Amino acid sequence: RLKIMFKIIYKDKKTKARIGILETKKGNVETPLFLPVATKTAVKFIDNLRLKELNVNALISNAFILSLIFDVNFIKRINGIGRFMNFHGINFTDSGGFQMYSKSLYLSSNDKGILFKNPINGEKIFMSPEENMKLQLKLNSEVAMCLDSMPLYENSKKEIQEAVRKTILWAKKCKEVHDKLQKNKKKRQLLFGITQGGIYKDLREKCIKELLSLDFDGYSIGGFGLGETRNEEFKIINLHKKLIQENKPIYLMGIGDPVEILEAIARGCDIFDSRMPTKNARHGTLFTSKGKLKILNKKYEKDRNPIDKKCNCFVCKNYSIAYIRFLLKEEEPVGKELASSHNLYYLQNLIIESKNAIRKKQFKKFLGKIKIIYKN
Repeated sequence: RLKIMFKIIYKDKKTKARIGILETKKGNVETPLFLPVATKTAVKFIDNLRLKELNVNALISNAFILSLIFDVNFIKRINGIGRFMNFHGINFTDSGGFQMYSKSLYLSSNDKGILFKNPINGEKIFMSPEENMKLQLKLNSEVAMCLDSMPLYENSKKEIQEAVRKTILWAKKCKEVHDKLQKNKKKRQLLFGITQGGIYKDLREKCIKELLSLDFDGYSIGGFGLGETRNEEFKIINLHKKLIQENKPIYLMGIGDPVEILEAIARGCDIFDSRMPTKNARHGTLFTSKGKLKILNKKYEKDRNPIDKKCNCFVCKNYSIAYIRFLLKEEEPVGKELASSHNLYYLQNLIIESKNAIRKKQFKKFLGKIKIIYKN
């Protein structure tokens, strides 16, 4: 396939930070890009139309979870997940490999796929790479993920090696069936391969090289955000950058901390996703231009200021810290909505600012400033 789906339009001189354009069948999207998690087609407590105001132009949903709770053929009939949820932006779908992390869902896996238990009715479901691709094509997302075998941080090297073996095997099956099913299509769904291997350089290298030979549209770094140190994570990112060619986007999965995202951008990552910004917000940790604000602290009980005086989001323009704190304390859903909206706006704005810094060739300085604010 000669058509390049990813073009780099700006590069930072002092770091590996870059701005790219990812071309999809629904339109183009600029990277660096943060994807809020909309597992069941909605970001928790945020209406899909509100996302536009929050500068959200791409989301990730979970194909496997959706297949457990809804008729995917209905979504196919109405032209896909984007139409179903009335979302203006680009839809990514995840395969469900991450659900191997869930004790309530995962039973076992072999070379043919994963055996899951449906938590709703207890029935057993076997998910093969081939079925997974059919499922994601029915959902008609713009970007699909391969089915991968996800080990835990605490697993032994031998167990992680076995996860790598299965990930490679399944990736080959995913690619084969995904290509075959889209053979005559002018507008293709993109497919990203996911690398595994934990913090082991040799295992990651093997996985990366095998997946590179399959020529995916992009490469995701899987299995992070589960206990490794930042240093361990950064070493593995650097390894990916060394081996993967420039014109392929790199997606660091499961990372949502502001400084961690910027550090990864500095090392050449392009795409991120995480539940953490909205989950933290619901539990009272808010991102601001002065660092993290723990809004549930007693000292904020009668604070009439906005969450962040420098923030332009509708929450900061309209509501006080005292009010949002009160709503969160009382478990009012509107409080969760307002806190989540602020955190998402902050993070999307941070991405916009980071792109401006890349364009001005000042990304290193910008990263330094944010690190001081968050004292990382």
